[in-house]
Amino acid sequence: MAGVVEYLYDGYKYLFEDLVHPLSKDYFLVSHPLKIISILVAYNFFCLRLGPWFMKDRKPYDLKNVIKIYNIFQILVSLYIFYVGSVYIFNKDFDFRCSPVDDPTSERAAMIVPNVYIFFVVKLIDLLDTVFFVLRKSFRQITPLHVHHHTMMPLASWFGLTYFPGGQSVLIGHVNALVHAIMYSYYLIAGLGEEYKKYLWWKKYLTMMQLVQFCIFIIQATLSLFYDCGFPIFLKMMTIIYAATFINLFGRFYYNSYVKPNKSNSVQNGNSKVKTAKVH
Repeated sequence: MAGVVEYLYDGYKYLFEDLVHPLSKDYFLVSHPLKIISILVAYNFFCLRLGPWFMKDRKPYDLKNVIKIYNIFQILVSLYIFYVGSVYIFNKDFDFRCSPVDDPTSERAAMIVPNVYIFFVVKLIDLLDTVFFVLRKSFRQITPLHVHHHTMMPLASWFGLTYFPGGQSVLIGHVNALVHAIMYSYYLIAGLGEEYKKYLWWKKYLTMMQLVQFCIFIIQATLSLFYDCGFPIFLKMMTIIYAATFINLFGRFYYNSYVKPNKSNSVQNGNSKVKTAKVH
């Protein structure tokens, strides 16, 4: 029995201490997974159970000003992540086809690892999106897609930061940061009042951007399978599966939100025309 316990302990130590990237291991919430898992379990419990129960007999909170500040913060930090990612990617040492994680002692690693950590922290801050929905009693917006996306992104970011904070995985955070900067710009404009809604005609393109970014991830990860640069093959496969899952989820959301209603309207308009023709 003692041998089994020792074996399990050694395995745990190997996975969550020895394999951890040396530049990441001292960051808060990195390494041991219990912390991040606890946060995500608490997030799901609050948003799906505790929060709705707490708000049941209460009026929605007025969070307009708080959300404006939050959106501005998200825009600025996303642009910063995108900028640092651009410096890293548009460099002769980065190869879109396949790029390994940098040597921990290199200047590139010292530059990009803190940026990967910021990206991870932002994914945790993103959880406030759902918290705001709960406090405003906007329960309709707390969809399975929304909760799944906000749960998986911090987990995936934690994994990347803990073990592979660099190389071709930086492209994921780079593209995602740009998408988020645009997305939160939309939210900021939407929160300014009714008179600004005329500038929000591009709402459906937000989902299209999400789909495009996941397509980019699949293309890059698939291309890298044909090159051996030292970046783990299982991570490339995980990226493909992960992105394909979200293409399916966001694709169905786009179809149900924008394509299907248009088809229904077309059918209704067609029926109206037929009826009108019969009358005349």
